[in-house]
Parts: sequence; structure tokens; C-alpha cells
Amino acid sequence: MRLPDRCRKLPSRRGGLAPVVLAVALLTAACGGGSSPSSPESGSGSESRSGASAASAGERAAAAEKQLATNTLVPLEGKAPAPELPVTVDSSDGRRVTVKDASRILPLNGGVAEIVFTLGLGDRVVGRDITATFEEAKKLPQVTRAHDVSAESVLSLKPTVVLADTDTGPKEAIDQIRGAGVPVVALDPATELSDVSTRTTRIAEALGVPSAGKALNARIDKDLAAARAAVPPGSRPKVAFLYMRGSAAVYLMGGKGSGADSLIAAAGAVDAGVEAGLDKPFTPLTSEALVSARPDVILMMDKGLESVGGVDGLVDIPGIRETPAGVDRRVVTLEDGVLLSFGPRTPLVIDILVDRIHAG
Repeated sequence: MRLPDRCRKLPSRRGGLAPVVLAVALLTAACGGGSSPSSPESGSGSESRSGASAASAGERAAAAEKQLATNTLVPLEGKAPAPELPVTVDSSDGRRVTVKDASRILPLNGGVAEIVFTLGLGDRVVGRDITATFEEAKKLPQVTRAHDVSAESVLSLKPTVVLADTDTGPKEAIDQIRGAGVPVVALDPATELSDVSTRTTRIAEALGVPSAGKALNARIDKDLAAARAAVPPGSRPKVAFLYMRGSAAVYLMGGKGSGADSLIAAAGAVDAGVEAGLDKPFTPLTSEALVSARPDVILMMDKGLESVGGVDGLVDIPGIRETPAGVDRRVVTLEDGVLLSFGPRTPLVIDILVDRIHAG
């Protein structure tokens, strides 16, 4: 999920939390890779995690945090798959695209990049966009300026296939890349948990490794099932997802379709924004809306909490202190590039949410 990318054009809100008119164009990038929260030395993170479904939520969360702290991915076991090409696939922008060569892959989305690397094709990736922040991608040349794709930078890397989201832009840059004869496969943005398997399948098919896609989906499904099994019976806390960028005066509360609503539900909790009737992905935050939603827990991205001065700064925002979450200072944060990634590392996110959200 590329939430920061999606929110970059939202108008600022200055002078408190009075309602403003926002045009929220919310497209979630799938952004997320990796899988098992086992130690990097264990090699088979998937096997050690999935076999431990009876582990307590605290144990699973600790293992997940350890894996995420490495900021590395856990590829599928065994030999890297060999693409069987050519293949012709549907692109989400209505085109039929034929991929003849996957020797130089360029994902224009961090979550898509994580899937490519986890499939075992990382040595074929030639560049990255700004949202690909995991260790394996950091040394690759960046082809985006802010969040806009530079066609010149892309073409200079001579990619044989480009993977993008339908919200990747500007459109002129994508048209220029296609005009140069490079196949571009566009994917629908990921906005819910079920999109993880859909994107994995489509990416694997476009790169000629469908069997690897099935194997990765099986691993993810197993890990997700184990994570959800750790939800304590009878616990249904209300969680409000807040997207904040204090320096830009952007204060939003998530509702239906934010992406976080799907994760909150998977972690056995209730999305406070959805329950309060917010039918848009993001709505300008007001003290009245917060008090009415009465969240038990506030969920944020790390940089968002940092931008408002940490927990101390957060509770000083009008309305926060009047909520159960504000009174108890119950704030859960996760790294920006992981929380809404909807990729191979999503089971780690659920493990952590299950433990932190349901903690007393």
C-alpha cells in the first residue's frame, strides 16, 4: 500500500481540526513483502512460523517484530524459479500485455517489489521506486522523484518488463515507457487482505512463474491463519486508524476502504471509523468525530506519530484525550512501508496487531 503516495495531494488543514473539504483519491499500494518472523539465521522462516500456530500472541508478536527489525525479506525456499515465457496477461488498465523477457524487472511500487523479491526473482530487479525501503532494494537506483515516475530514469535501466499500479504516474511517463516498447503490466491497488493473494498470483503469472506464486500464497495463507488463531476469545476492541502528517497539517481518520479496516478486522477488532459511519477511506479528523467513535486503541504509522510529537503530542490534539485510547495512551504504530503493504509481510503485521490491540 502506498498510503503516503496516495495522500500526498490531500489539502493541508491548518488552524486546528475544523472540517475542510478534501478530495480523497485513495488508492492503496500493495506494499509489503517478506513473511516469517523467525530469526534471519533460521533460513526457513516460513516453516518455523507456520508450524507454531499454537504460540501465544505475545510470542508471535515478538518473533514478528524481530523479523521486521531486520527490514529484510524471506524468499521462498529452494532454487529460484525460472520464468517460462512468453506469456500474455491482462493489465488492469484494460490492455493485454505480452511479456517475453523477465531478465530486467522494474517494479514501480514497493509492495510489488517485495512480492518479486519474495518469489525469488530479486536478482533480476534493476530499479526501485521510493516506497521500496526494504534492505534488498536499497542499493538499487531510484526511478521516482518524490512519488512521480521519471520515464527517462526508467528507460535508462533498460527494463524488459515494468510492473505498476493503476495509480502509478504521471500517465505521460507510463505512456512514454510503453511507447519505447517496454511491456507495462498495471495492477489494481491493494486495499484489503484478500488483495494479497490476488496480486501475488498476477505478478507471478506476468513473470512466468505461476507455480512460485501458488507456493507463496500457500505460505502467506498458512501464516495468516496462524496469526488470526491467536486472537483472544471475546475480545473486540475498537481501533481508530489515524493518518497524520503534522508538518503538513494533515489529520485524517480511516473509514471504509482505508486498507487499515481490513487489517483491524483480521486482527479480531472493530474499526472505529467504519462503526461510526465513515463511508470514505479517509475523512478529515474532528474532535467531535473522535469523541463519538470512542476508540479503545489508536493505530498509526511510525512517521505519523513522530510528526505530531509522539504520544505526548498526540494526546494534546483536540478530541484525543477524551477517548478511551487517549486516556489510556494506547497507541499502536508500525513502520510506514509495512503497515498497509498488503504483501508477503502482512502476516507479521497481523501478528503484531493481534498482540498489541488486545493487550489489556
